[in-house]
Amino acid sequence: MNNDVDPSRKRKIRLVVALSVAVLLAVALIYTSFSASTQAKEPSQVLTAAPGTKTEMNGTVVPGSIKQVGEGITFEVTDRKGSTQTLPVSYQGAIPDPFRGGREIVLTGAYEHGTFVGEPESLITKCPSKFTTNASESASAGSESSGSNG
Repeated sequence: MNNDVDPSRKRKIRLVVALSVAVLLAVALIYTSFSASTQAKEPSQVLTAAPGTKTEMNGTVVPGSIKQVGEGITFEVTDRKGSTQTLPVSYQGAIPDPFRGGREIVLTGAYEHGTFVGEPESLITKCPSKFTTNASESASAGSESSGSNG
């Protein structure tokens, strides 16, 4: 009696095993990517969080609030949708070029003694969308003024 497995059946078994491993790896990747993501909090939510809890904050820098303090900066942020309540922020580390008042930022840190203390090298500045109404109007005005110079 011959104990050899038919070559076509052997290929099918290998294919099933390979596809099963690929599916398991895909599921593991999806699981880790969703479990690793954190929900960024608005400044008004950070104010109600437990002090000292590491948080990712997403807000808008209050224009005119940025001040150089020693090796770092201090500034204030508000909720992205507009809020009268501001949150003081202290940060030391690299400052992105587009960082300025009115820009949205993402910063990881903790709320301590009335101030959100950002972790070094965690400040991210979001660039304004070129698809907003104001950007569209200024872009069309720029294209009208740059007509043919003949």
